Amino acid sequence: IQPWSTYELAKQVDRSLGWFWPRTERKIYDEAKKLVERGHATSASETTGSRPRTVYKITAKGRRTLQAWLDEASAPPKLEAEALVRVFFADAGTLDQLHATIDDLAAKAQANLDELRALIATADHADYPFAERRHINAIAIRFQLDYNRMISDWAEWATAQTESWNDITDPNDWDWHAALT
Repeated sequence: IQPWSTYELAKQVDRSLGWFWPRTERKIYDEAKKLVERGHATSASETTGSRPRTVYKITAKGRRTLQAWLDEASAPPKLEAEALVRVFFADAGTLDQLHATIDDLAAKAQANLDELRALIATADHADYPFAERRHINAIAIRFQLDYNRMISDWAEWATAQTESWNDITDPNDWDWHAALT
C-alpha cells in the first residue's frame, strides 16, 4: 500500500491480517529482508529524528508475484483454538472448569467483536488512511464479525446444553446425537 518500516508493517499486520493470519513480529522482520533478497521489495535507510530505520517498498516484480499468487488456490483454513482442546479433554476435569473455558471463550469473542466495531468506526473518519480499501477491508472484517458471533452463539448453546449434566462424566439423559443434528 505504501512504504513502511518493519515496525510499521508489524503493527499493520497485527491490526489487519492478524485477525486471520497471525504472525509473530520477528517473522515480519525476517520476511521483509527475504522479500528484498528475492527482488520483491526494496529497502532504504532513513532516520526518524536521530533514530535509524529501514523502510520497505514493494517492487514491480513483487507486485507481479503477488498478482500471480492471487491466481493460486488457497490452502484450506485451519483452526487453532486452545479452548476447544480444553473442551475436548474436559472429562479429565470438572464441569465448572468446562463452563469456565466456555465462558472465557465467549468473553474473548465479545472483546473481539467490540474491537472490530471500534475498527469499523475509524473507517468513517475523513482521515482514514485506507479509504480506497474500505470495500476490501469490509469483506474481510465481515468474516471476523460472523466468526466471533458464531463463537459467542456456540458458547451460549454449549452452556445451555451442559446445564442439565450431573457432572463432567455424567451428562444425565442428555442426547448427544440430537446435539449434532
